[in-house]
Amino acid sequence: MTTEVAAFAGLPAGAESRPEALARTAPTRRPGRRRLLGWLGAHRRGGAHEPRLELVRYRLAPPNWPRDLPLSIVIIADPHAGGPQTPVEHLARAVGMANSLRPDLVVLLGDYLADGRFIAERPTMRQVAEILAGLHAPLGVHAVLGNHDWWECPAAQAGLRPLPEAAEAFAAAGLPVMHNELRRLVHCGRDVWLAGLGSQWAYRRGGAIHGAHDLEGTLAGIPDGAPSILLAHEPDIFPSVPEQVGVTLSGHTHGGQVRLRGYSPLVPSRYGNRYAYGAVEEEGRHLVVSGGIGNSALPIRLGMPPEVTLVELA
Repeated sequence: MTTEVAAFAGLPAGAESRPEALARTAPTRRPGRRRLLGWLGAHRRGGAHEPRLELVRYRLAPPNWPRDLPLSIVIIADPHAGGPQTPVEHLARAVGMANSLRPDLVVLLGDYLADGRFIAERPTMRQVAEILAGLHAPLGVHAVLGNHDWWECPAAQAGLRPLPEAAEAFAAAGLPVMHNELRRLVHCGRDVWLAGLGSQWAYRRGGAIHGAHDLEGTLAGIPDGAPSILLAHEPDIFPSVPEQVGVTLSGHTHGGQVRLRGYSPLVPSRYGNRYAYGAVEEEGRHLVVSGGIGNSALPIRLGMPPEVTLVELA
């Protein structure tokens, strides 16, 4: 397994080879709300600095992936478009970066709109979907929904509709989402199976969180020994993923959003830092957790710059 980081938008030459150069430093004084909102406004308008966007590349060799079937996958996760890290222009830059890589496959891992108090200029879900529809790859662009996509739809939360409104917006833009669904792709003349899982944090009811996922049912149609990839917004499903799956691709955590020396103090996962970020290998099974692009709750990313993620299987 190898990992590479390439930095974009404003880093000095050679900084991409120094991990410490990729971390943003915290202010020496804690800003008041007015100062913070002013900073966010300047950041959104480009008055401060253009949000950094990095390319993070992983090269994996899963034991059950054919050695003669190289496959490149670009991940765009957690844009939270309209937040301080992701004005729509920044999302468009991510699309341009992804297309420049010419991957075989592009996957979108959910949480598409900003949430919380620190929202800049929030687009509609349809606008976000249309920007993402500009992605191109021979094996297509495939999307799953995240927990925030579910939480933002009252009708879905009330059980009045099977999928959130986001699914309709993506379908209208030519990107029908995968929800506990299996798709057969043909790569180099061979079948590759792509599984898209429903969110494990879909419903907030009675102070508890419930999932809309069906791992066993989703994977049931994969032929024995066939190469396969699982898209799961939240990485917590990984311990239950059977070893027949070549790699599981997740987002959701934002890498902890604040990450110093490989540790994040707060991770939205019952496993803490175990699945907070990066490439994870357990008993020969592989997981990649993208740090994503946007932010949730707190309007900062410290030591975890926004990223587009490239996974190369060989």
